[in-house]
Amino acid sequence: MNKVDVLLGLQWGDEGKGKIVDVLTPKYDIIARFQGGPNAGHTLEFNGIKHVLNIIPSGIFHSEKQNIIGNGVLIEPLIFEREIRDLEAKGMKPTKNLFISKKAHLITPSHRMLDIANELFKGKEKIGSTLKGIGPTYTDKIARIGLRVGDILREDWITRYNDLKETHLRQLISLGHDLSSFSIDNISFEEYEKRWFNSLETLKHFSFINSEYFLNDALKEGKKILAEGAQGSMLDIDFGSYPFVTSSNTITAGVCSGLGIAPSNIGRVFGLCKAYCTRVGSGPFPTELFDETGEKLRVMGKEFGSTTGRPRRCGWIDIPALNYACMLSGVTDLVVTKVDVLNDFDVVKMCTNYKINNIESIQVPYDLGEKIEVVLDEHKGWNSNLHGIKSYNDLPEELKCYIANIEKITGVNVAIISTSPDREDTIFKVKI
Repeated sequence: MNKVDVLLGLQWGDEGKGKIVDVLTPKYDIIARFQGGPNAGHTLEFNGIKHVLNIIPSGIFHSEKQNIIGNGVLIEPLIFEREIRDLEAKGMKPTKNLFISKKAHLITPSHRMLDIANELFKGKEKIGSTLKGIGPTYTDKIARIGLRVGDILREDWITRYNDLKETHLRQLISLGHDLSSFSIDNISFEEYEKRWFNSLETLKHFSFINSEYFLNDALKEGKKILAEGAQGSMLDIDFGSYPFVTSSNTITAGVCSGLGIAPSNIGRVFGLCKAYCTRVGSGPFPTELFDETGEKLRVMGKEFGSTTGRPRRCGWIDIPALNYACMLSGVTDLVVTKVDVLNDFDVVKMCTNYKINNIESIQVPYDLGEKIEVVLDEHKGWNSNLHGIKSYNDLPEELKCYIANIEKITGVNVAIISTSPDREDTIFKVKI
């Protein structure tokens, strides 16, 4: 029986997962998202057109492949509808190859209100939420009061919705707010709620499935499955830079709970990292650069959130954090993206160790926010245009040295190197 391969981010998100899933999709029969929601922004680029997906798996542009939104994913129906309309405008027919788990939880308008209110309440301590309702929805899931996709087909659906809404209203009042004081995406709550209910009709056009049976049966039939993660390992709810994290498990363990896959059925794990490092929102970032180099990385890498538009914080690659993420997820293959962003740097640096209280360590501490001094190795830059290079052997020697050093320190081979956002600019160092 085949095993499920996994693709996930090893940093703080934005590693280029959408592109690499799109590139790998021809090798698989099914692409399945296992966690996250519309806080994700997976960017794909081909034929000169840029595409951004939030909820829908990144294999959707391959019409012959099946795409699954798993039970661990959160769906905001109105945002989902916008994605579907965008795909349809580009000639896609997503109702043909997109399937949705009945057990996936729904983000309601009042979830989004709570998200806004909670961030306002925290003030300077805010975590940098995307305000898409992710935290409150996962909270309700754990509290066992959430609403799932399958619920919209129940006779008591409206009663269930209103009961949850009333619960949220009481929480808003306790935070000193009411619905009249908020808008969502510059729309009043009442209008947004009306549009949200209308968008449920779009959702109903898709096949609702018991995805755990669907996927396990597919494995028995010999089909190949790629599980697609969102966000990054350092944002994992348990092992990330808590509390500045997302609300789900972004590591390989999340595949098991987010799709219903047994641990013994996990195969290759593709872990993505940029050739440098970025982070959006609040929270610790040991290698962050506050100088002209950091700004150059931001400009050259076009480092602005695909979902939020927020400028990303930039810094050198962080090997201790990368090692940590590889360990947690059992990464078998590294994928290094955005190496082209460093094309014009005379010197490229790499954090190989942390120094805490004058003691060097490669381990990520309990509190990543404590005072950490980073130990940096310098590498000669490649100062080359990588456009058109298709073979690893044709890459500049300085870049190959940089890649080899990542492999040596992490003990994980680099399988794929991305040299631009376009799907064609992808170099396979090993056979996939």
